[in-house]
Amino acid sequence: MTTHLPRLISVDDHVIEPAHAWEDNLPARYRDLGPVLVRRRVRSVYSGTTFLLEEDDAGDWADCWRYEGKLFAIERSLAAVSYPKDERRSGGLLFDEIRLGCHDPKARLVDMDANHTQASLCFPTFPRFCGQTFLEAKDRELAAACVRAYNDWMIDDWCGGDAYGRLIPLTLVPLWDAELAAAEVRRCAEKGAHAICFSECPPDLGLPSVHSEFWEPLWQACEHTSTVVNMHIGSSSKFITTSPDAPPLVPVSLTHESAERALVDWLCSGILERYPTIKIALSEGQAGWIPFLLERLDRSHAQWAGMSGAPISRPPSSYVPGRVYACIFEDYTGLAMRHRIGVGQLMFESDYPHTDSTWPHTAAVAERVLTSAGLDEEETRAVLRGNAIACYGLDRYGLHA
Repeated sequence: MTTHLPRLISVDDHVIEPAHAWEDNLPARYRDLGPVLVRRRVRSVYSGTTFLLEEDDAGDWADCWRYEGKLFAIERSLAAVSYPKDERRSGGLLFDEIRLGCHDPKARLVDMDANHTQASLCFPTFPRFCGQTFLEAKDRELAAACVRAYNDWMIDDWCGGDAYGRLIPLTLVPLWDAELAAAEVRRCAEKGAHAICFSECPPDLGLPSVHSEFWEPLWQACEHTSTVVNMHIGSSSKFITTSPDAPPLVPVSLTHESAERALVDWLCSGILERYPTIKIALSEGQAGWIPFLLERLDRSHAQWAGMSGAPISRPPSSYVPGRVYACIFEDYTGLAMRHRIGVGQLMFESDYPHTDSTWPHTAAVAERVLTSAGLDEEETRAVLRGNAIACYGLDRYGLHA
């Protein structure tokens, strides 16, 4: 363990929701209709961008969420830290096989301590990265109740008690209704949560783009409550690939493209100009690509001048400092180019418990990457914890840079 480093704050981890997340938090009239765990046999199928699990009587047993007649099986990659690296493969998983820290907050704190990690921000699993499961539901009233139930579980159970100030709440919004989404942001802020999941590309989900006026109530609520908008790769329910027959390495290597699209959209949308304190985080998107993209945006903005159509009055890159945050783990290029991005805009993550996770060696990985890029002590502290504290206002939980 590389304990001379400051304790880490991971801004991109994940939680596998326990069975009681909805059972305990849905109103009584919805309890029989909400998500419930069932056990089924499944097999793994490669879709061209990711591995999916389908029911198959000859397949492996897996615990699955059942909701509105559909099944969502727990995939082994979602709890990859449960196995040694050489035993990791695609396929279904039973709760009995899952490492306890994936779904139990007390056990998660133990795993964080073993990983030199002080605090962690966790994205959902069954709801998917920004709540697409509930967006796709037929019964919107039930779906809205499920969103609120998830948020109550996230704030009061997962991030409550001994976990307060260490597990940082990250909540969902009902994406199909911006007014309802704004109300949920305000409700959760009153309960102490100031970060939401959002989609990197809403039109991919059949929703209006960030260039439309549809989302204005949501941005107003985020601005007024100091709520950070987090966009995880894959939150458009889409991964980029080149062809249906491309091997899995292709879409895995192109996951950053969704973060690129999100950054361009936000910098050209005018949102960051209309709402001067709102902040966004590009979760698991890495950062090595950012300098070129900012250069390209600024040059195009200058060349097109009044013809660009972008409702912004300044070069796009001028909205980045203190507002736009990239999330990295093993990104040697991004750290080497930190001065072109802004060292204050880089945050660290461990991606526990997914396949890419550096747990339980995140501190050693951080030291190797930061040393390779030549970060000094002040820069190291900023990237590993200070920038996350500034982005999410974690001083409200008693955390300090």
